[in-house]
Amino acid sequence: MRPNVGEEKLIVVLGPTATGKTRLAVSLAKALGTDVVSGDSMLVYRGFDIGSAKPDAEERGGIRHALVDILEPTANFNVTDFQRLASAEICSVNAAGKIPILVGGTGLYLKALLEGYRFNQEPEDCEYRASLEALARKRGNVYVHGLLEQADPDAASRLHANDLRRVIRALEVSRFGEARISQEKRESGLDYDACVLGLCCERSELYRRIEARVDGMMAAGLEAEVRRLLAAGVPRTAQAMQGIGYKEMAAYIDGKLSLKDAVADIKQATRHFAKRQITWYKKMPYIHWLDIDKLSFGETMDKAMREIKEHFTEK
Repeated sequence: MRPNVGEEKLIVVLGPTATGKTRLAVSLAKALGTDVVSGDSMLVYRGFDIGSAKPDAEERGGIRHALVDILEPTANFNVTDFQRLASAEICSVNAAGKIPILVGGTGLYLKALLEGYRFNQEPEDCEYRASLEALARKRGNVYVHGLLEQADPDAASRLHANDLRRVIRALEVSRFGEARISQEKRESGLDYDACVLGLCCERSELYRRIEARVDGMMAAGLEAEVRRLLAAGVPRTAQAMQGIGYKEMAAYIDGKLSLKDAVADIKQATRHFAKRQITWYKKMPYIHWLDIDKLSFGETMDKAMREIKEHFTEK
């Protein structure tokens, strides 16, 4: 028996980075005559193309991709912004009589949307904040950023050490953590009538794909892209510039890393990101997994179509 679900229909294609989610989503969208909605936290930024693995016009195959290239490089974007914009897109596509395909790998974003998280703004703790500001003056911003790395590695990876205000805010949220999120959702099920498909493969194959992707980004001109963004005035402290690939390449351009070390750091950070993605997916038992190690693309497509048909024809 299917759990209670929302009325709006949705197809989701998720999985770790470099598993071919976009290719499958576009093929499904062509077959079903529908649109794609991006669930990636980096694709919203204009000009951040190579390092974010943003699909180009050819890869999009003429399919409309919502929530891509919607923000300036200096803008901030968070999970509540994503929930608001994605839900509006899903509603619009459903109203047109189609089932949208949400594709991406940002685990928190996808889980929060599907399960209807409601995020509370944690009030500031003035005493705790003052103590961290004093610590930064005494021991430096890097030291305080190191505290965030211990408390919340994911948040630390997105924030520059010199972005002290946001580093301290993240430490506040981490310290008073559980109160910041209340999951006001349906007693069972999801906020959408969703068929959730996940692409997976063996860890060794995933790492091989990540290595190849990073090498491809470098060959496609990632260094030139970052130089262009910096020359255009995008600050190193901008949220988008903290994305994997961008902060490492900026460090190389600033002379803080060799090119070899920067590339190695990008690959390592991407592997760690993939592990975090998998951790999120383990909390989502409703995913129907498709093993790309065992299936050709054609077989993956066929199985995905069967899963979708079975999901939406269940009584």
